[in-house]
Order: sequence, then structure tokens, then C-alpha cells
Amino acid sequence: MQPYELFIGLRYTRAKRRNHFISFISMISMLGIGLGVMALIVVLSVMNGFQKEIRARILGITPHLQISSDSGQLNNWTQALEIVENHPEVRAAAPYVNGQGMVSLNESVQGVMVRGILPDAEQKLIALGDKMKHGALKDLRAGEFNIVLGVDLARSLGAHVGDSVLLITPQGQFTPAGMMPRLKQFHVAGIFEIGMSPYDNALALIHIEDAQKLYRMGDSVSGISGSLHNLDLAPKVAYELEDKFPNNTYVSDWTRQNANYFAVVAMEKKMMFIILSLIVLVAAFNIVSTLVMAVTDKQADIAILRTLGASPKSIMQIFMVQGMLIGLIGMAAGVLGGVLLALNISTIVPFIEQLFGVQFLSKEFYYISELPSDLQKADVFVVAGMSFLISLLATLYPSWRAANIQPAEALRYE
Repeated sequence: MQPYELFIGLRYTRAKRRNHFISFISMISMLGIGLGVMALIVVLSVMNGFQKEIRARILGITPHLQISSDSGQLNNWTQALEIVENHPEVRAAAPYVNGQGMVSLNESVQGVMVRGILPDAEQKLIALGDKMKHGALKDLRAGEFNIVLGVDLARSLGAHVGDSVLLITPQGQFTPAGMMPRLKQFHVAGIFEIGMSPYDNALALIHIEDAQKLYRMGDSVSGISGSLHNLDLAPKVAYELEDKFPNNTYVSDWTRQNANYFAVVAMEKKMMFIILSLIVLVAAFNIVSTLVMAVTDKQADIAILRTLGASPKSIMQIFMVQGMLIGLIGMAAGVLGGVLLALNISTIVPFIEQLFGVQFLSKEFYYISELPSDLQKADVFVVAGMSFLISLLATLYPSWRAANIQPAEALRYE
């Protein structure tokens, strides 16, 4: 490209008295591209934030591996635990007992998911003790029938540390009055907060020996949980462990257990990218309109340049410079605005919520009550490159049309 082509293209971008309307359309095009790029960067950052936050919170309470039996009870679990712990990629492992029940306090009754654990082993597995708001996980001692409740579950029951609650299990017992559910009184030893409503609303922890007695499991457990040094190797480790257990034993990893969560987030991210790209595409049509009007307005100038020796290629490059400049300015403004907004969204959103007295993500309905953001360089480059490419393509037709103007026809009525 010759310097004069760049100079003329830049000069045509500036407004003159007779083409203010063309410059107005150019500004609208820049604004459209900028808003589209900014929206794309912010939305992709928020989607990345949701994906990262969901993954962190799910794995904060969900083990990387789970070994269970088809019958629902794992016999000889000490041998299975030893097999899991001996794998070089396994960092920690612990047995557990799962059950369902209802917790009652005064006139409040809530359905719960009961999990029997070994406190010390569970702390090594998922550091559950670090999520305690009141009390301590080590207060779950065998035979004392203590219980630890999720923060929202305790709030709905009106339970505090030191209170006694009644745990009702579906495993019945025969009485002269017929089949009756089993009832056991537990003492609230602590309250935890995971930050995800399904756990904070409905999870109750008791000692594993108390759970075995409550659910009449004898020495059996529901399964074994394991955590890895590298959680991305979970599918590989699960496959290797599966060969070491009988056919009736199932080894699952966190990618299978929570595949739907991550698949939905990934699909939503792709769909939002496609939908918001239409904003940039609409702005690109404005670039086409701007350049077509500019070509019509500059026909005499084009004819004079052609008679002075400018080639059709040079004319085409002049108008491509004009269109690409519109796209570059819009893209740069959008990238700057999008990056600043994505980096400060944790401050901006609470300010808006406080200003208008609203809450966008209520903890009662959503896993995550705060809008997260994870800005990734790759997304910024992809969005910027996509918008520049669309802007470049938008200049081709008007520039080709300018290059094919015949000087004699253009100057006939001048």
C-alpha cells in the first residue's frame, strides 16, 4: 500500500460540511462494533467465571472419585480403601454412608440428605472443616450422635449449636401399632456453609458409625471417596481402579457425576457468542452503507485520481482503509471497555444492586449468588480478531465498486 492511499483513506474518514450524514453513520458503526465487542468480552468473562466457580464449589464438597456397589452397600470396604489409597495419583480416601431422612425441631420439619463420615479422613479429603461457620467437624464422635447441619438448613429449622433435633429415617421398625419410621435424637455440634444451596439447604453430617447404626448397615458402608493430586486425571485413574474391583463395583469420577453442569455452561457460552456476534455483524452492515454512500459522494474525486494515474487497486485500498479504520476504532474502544468492565464487574454489579434495591442472583434459586468474572486473554483475542475480520469483509464490496468507476462517466456532469 502506497502512503498516499493511506493518507487519502484517513482524510475521507474526517467530516466535511457536505457529508456530515456519512460521518454520523460512521460513528454509529464504530459505536455498534464497540458495544458488540464489549458485550462479547463481558459475557464470555462471566460465563468463564460461572464455569470456574461452579467447578470450584462442586469439587469443594464432591470428591474426585467415588467407589460404590450395585447393591448400595460396600462390604469389606477396608480392602477397597487400601486399593484406592495405594494408587500413586490418589492424595486421600475415606469411606462414607449415604442416607435420606427428615430433621425436625419444634414445629419445623425438613427433608435432608444424611452423610456419615470419618471427620479426620474427610478433612484430608475435601477440607470440610474449613467450611464450618460454628462448631468443629471433629465434634462428630462415634456414639455421641452429634450432627452438623448446612447453614440454610439450620436457619430454616431455627437450629443453633447445642440444640437437639429429631432425625427420622425411612427404614421402618415393627411395633405393636405396625410399621413405624425410626427416630433418633441428635445434638447439633456445628453448622457449615459450602456456598451452594443444594448442600447448604439439605445436607446433614453425622459420624459414620452412628450412620451405620441408624441405617442398619452393620460394618458396611455406601462407598469410598477419593481425591487426586491432579483432578484432570480423574477419568484415567477411575479406569485403572475399575480393573482392580469386582464387576459389581462401580468407579465414578467427578467429570461423569457433574457432566451436565459443565456441558450446559459450555453450550451457553457458545450460544451467547453466536448471538452477541450479530451485534458486530449489524454494525458491519453500517460500514457497508457508510462506504457505499462515500463512494457515491466521492465519484468525482475517484475519477480525478484515476486520470492522475491511480490504479483500480489503489482506489480499492483507499476505501478499505476508511472502512478498516472505522472497524479498528470500534474494536479498540470495545476491547478497552469490555476488559475494564470484566475486571471490575464484582464491584459494579453490587453497586447497581444497592442503587436500585434489587438482587440479580438470589441465593434461594441459584447455586451462585454473586456474578463472577474470569477474563481470559484467548477470548479477548478471538473477539477482537473476529470483529476486525468482519469489518474487513464489510469493506470489500464498496471498495470494489469504487475501483470500477469509469472516470469519463463520473466527470460527465461535473
